Amino acid sequence: MERVRAYPCTLVEITGGEPLLQKGARTLADQLLAADYTVLCETSGERDIDLMPLGVKRIIDLKAPGSDEVHSNRWENIDQLRDGDEIKIVIKDREDFDWAVEVVDQHQLIEKTPVLFSPVHGVLEAELLAKWILETGLPIRFNNQLHKQIWGERQGV
Repeated sequence: MERVRAYPCTLVEITGGEPLLQKGARTLADQLLAADYTVLCETSGERDIDLMPLGVKRIIDLKAPGSDEVHSNRWENIDQLRDGDEIKIVIKDREDFDWAVEVVDQHQLIEKTPVLFSPVHGVLEAELLAKWILETGLPIRFNNQLHKQIWGERQGV
């Protein structure tokens, strides 16, 4: 909390690796909420998202086939979405995109929560993904991984 208070901000995102594997993540979230911070938690969604307390906005990063981690998606989390939560899918290629659109449709995600698609940095051209999104006519938000444009693969930023 001391490190967070050192910054003049009111929004904190808990992320990095898999925050729901960290024993202190819920305690940190509780403390941040009690101190009137807006709290986000970005998770791969492989763990139960209800580990985060009410008031935390959860961002679930569903894994597409191109990640080789699609097996780790915990689909039960979709039924646990609350107001303020979001779904993010990082897209590697057209196969991932088509899979993601099918998931959005199959789980009726547009009706439940904002959906964001991001291109795999350095692999899929942002302009091409934006074009595909526009062609669907769906209210999917384009989300460029800005942190990777600024810091690359550097950790701890």
